[in-house]
Amino acid sequence: MTTVQPDQAIDITAEVCPMTFVRTKLKLERMHSGEILSVRLHGEEPLRNVPRAAREEGHTILGIEPDGEAHIVIIRRA
Repeated sequence: MTTVQPDQAIDITAEVCPMTFVRTKLKLERMHSGEILSVRLHGEEPLRNVPRAAREEGHTILGIEPDGEAHIVIIRRA
């Protein structure tokens, strides 16, 4: 498990693409530069798309960790 302490967290396990990144993007937009967001997601498509789209927006992916049947993506806001 990561030692990074997130400033905010969202659970998008019930969402499907493209809403997975829409919810993530909206949350990131409400955060300050440098803050860290923990995103809990489920499924292969969100696991590919959320980190890719976050990078394209200029954010940094600090890590991706398994969490039972889900994954946690740790993002630092640009």
